[in-house]
Amino acid sequence: MESPSDWEDRLARWQNELELFEQLDETPWVTLAKAEAETGVSRSALRSWYRNGEIRSRLVDGPNGPQRLVQLDAVIERAAASPRIQRRAEREVSLEAQVALLRHRVDQLELRLAALERK
Repeated sequence: MESPSDWEDRLARWQNELELFEQLDETPWVTLAKAEAETGVSRSALRSWYRNGEIRSRLVDGPNGPQRLVQLDAVIERAAASPRIQRRAEREVSLEAQVALLRHRVDQLELRLAALERK
């Protein structure tokens, strides 16, 4: 059974390898999870893109076994060419703006209510 320090050492070595890949290629290679988080592209779309040869990928040893990496720049470029992903991104930005506006209005209402309660 692995001790926590063995696990941390293994994880640190893996992260160092990822950084080395980035330095060698001058293009960040990231896990599918990170590519999904950074770009909003689903993992299934990412898998489809690398299987169809639309983006490059590589398989490296990770702390839990083989780990698929993709070039973040290529994912961003491919996502920009997808009208469906662009529409979804625009909706999300629009929703974020609406939430920000609603938060601002709630803050204003709370201030007005506090002022009325003081009277």
